[in-house]
Amino acid sequence: MAGGKVHGSARSAFCTRAELARALGGHLPARGQRIGLLGGSFDPAHEGHLQISREAMRRLGLHDLWWLVTPQSPLKPDPPGSAARRITQARQLTAGDSIRVAALEQILGTRYSADTLKQLQRRFAGVRFVWLMGADNLAVFHRWRAWEEIFYLLPIAVFDRPAYSLKAGLSKAAIRFRMARLPQSAARSLALRKPPAWMLIYCRQNASSSSALRGSLPDVP
Repeated sequence: MAGGKVHGSARSAFCTRAELARALGGHLPARGQRIGLLGGSFDPAHEGHLQISREAMRRLGLHDLWWLVTPQSPLKPDPPGSAARRITQARQLTAGDSIRVAALEQILGTRYSADTLKQLQRRFAGVRFVWLMGADNLAVFHRWRAWEEIFYLLPIAVFDRPAYSLKAGLSKAAIRFRMARLPQSAARSLALRKPPAWMLIYCRQNASSSSALRGSLPDVP
C-alpha cells in the first residue's frame, strides 16, 4: 500500500458493513477498540510480519490487528501473486493469533493508503486505528502518495528492521515530523494520541524478507 492510481473508487459507495464483516472473519470493531493496521503485498507473509504484529499487540495494547493485503504496490516493479493465494498463505501463518487478513482495498475500491485509511475511519467512527510499518518503509515513506496526510490521519508505530534504524531516523518523514515523535515509553497510549504522533519501536529483529522467500515458493498462480 503506497502510491498508484485509485481504481474503482465508486465501489466504496456500495460496500456494505456485511461485506466488510465477511472479509474480516465475521467481526467488526466496536467504538473505543484499538486496532493496528499493517498494509503490504504479503508476497509472501513471513515471520518478520508476524513478529512486528505480535510486538504491536503487546506494546501498544491493541485489541485486534488487521493485515491489509494490497492488490499491487506501485513502488515495487513486479506484480505480486494472486490475492487469493497471498491471503490464504497469510491466514495459515497467523492461525492462532488475533490477526485478521483481508483484501479491504478491493472491497473499498481504493488503492492509495491514505484513501483506504479515510474510508476505514469514516465507516468505523470511534475506533482507535494505529498505522504500523517497518523502519524500511519509513525510510521511503516520502515516496508514498499523500504521505504527510497519513501522519495527520492516525498515530503511527514504526518497528525497527535490520540495517534500517539509522536510515529511518534520518528519513525525510522522520525529520518532517520530528516534533511529533514520542518515546517508546509512551507506546501504551499511542492509539489514544491525537495525530500527528509516531514512535520508532526497537525490538528483537527478524531478517525475513518477502523478496528472498518468493524464490523458495512453488509456482502457484
